[in-house]
Amino acid sequence: MTTATEIPTVYLTSWCPFCRRLETELRAAGVEYRAVDVDEDLEAGELVMSLNGGNRVVPTVVFADGSSLTNPPARQVVARLG
Repeated sequence: MTTATEIPTVYLTSWCPFCRRLETELRAAGVEYRAVDVDEDLEAGELVMSLNGGNRVVPTVVFADGSSLTNPPARQVVARLG
């Protein structure tokens, strides 16, 4: 189980099939995460762009240490969380 400070943030949109897949797989794996819709939160969209060379690519997962993964498979997120 992750503590509140270790929970990753998943930046996504409601219309993205890759985001839906990642969310489904993370839930199935029992991974807690915070979801932020970049269409609703403009600052989040700017953050995602800064992490992805100016591109607003979702899903982007940001971990507590500030590291990030862009469009990762759920297994990679799970492995990263240990």
